[in-house]
Amino acid sequence: MIERHQLSKARSCRCVGLSRGALYRSLVDWAQRDAPVVNALNGLLEEFPRSGFWKYAGILSRRDYPWNHKRIYRVYCDLGLNQPRRKKRRLPEREPLPLLVPEKPNQVWSADFMSDSLYRGARFRLFNIIDDYNRESLAIEIDTSLRATRLVRVFERLKETRGLPDILRVDNGPEFLGQVFVDWCKANGIFIDYIEPGKPNQNAFIERFNRSLRREALDLYLFRSLAQVRQIIEVWRKQYNEQRPHDSLGGLPPSVYATENQKNSSLELST
Repeated sequence: MIERHQLSKARSCRCVGLSRGALYRSLVDWAQRDAPVVNALNGLLEEFPRSGFWKYAGILSRRDYPWNHKRIYRVYCDLGLNQPRRKKRRLPEREPLPLLVPEKPNQVWSADFMSDSLYRGARFRLFNIIDDYNRESLAIEIDTSLRATRLVRVFERLKETRGLPDILRVDNGPEFLGQVFVDWCKANGIFIDYIEPGKPNQNAFIERFNRSLRREALDLYLFRSLAQVRQIIEVWRKQYNEQRPHDSLGGLPPSVYATENQKNSSLELST
């Protein structure tokens, strides 16, 4: 504006909203100007890598550096050290249903996750689903990562062979809170019964199943691959359903208990 339109410096500054002092002020690289503060903060990062701004400011103050907290914080932000804290996700108030034994299959299912490791140290997860009616193990999905979309696939397989439950009792894990899983349950008419955080006793049937799986299978082997894990766990699952006696079922395996109850119900209806 000064060169092309021959305006004065004062008028040019008014046109663009720039102070005259800024026009005359020479540009200075903040890294050079605040080099002592940068060096001091970098030194503190090596000594205390997990501390935050106020701890650094307090240490610098005790070491008799002349800078106030405003300048330290400006440089702290310019260095990109002001990372936002990860806030804890607030869960809605839960009012879980009472833990009652259903009167027939597919009324209430329970689901939960477990984790273990291979011989070489790689971690893997197990996703367990049982029917609360007879504690039958419906599925044990095993992989290194089990996301909400994978859970939907497991339930789709069960839908084809067995149907779906009226109620699914689960904890507040991120997989169960994922929108993909929640929307799928709504579309299929499944009510998700979330237990209260920190109270696994409200999902006692699946917790008891997890204990049996841990003691009778996972703790007995050193697994070398996921294929070996899947093979051994599937053999155990069939034995659990068809052969292993269950104390709360009168000493009957889950599948036998369901068959006997169906026979008794048929006899009562016929009489």
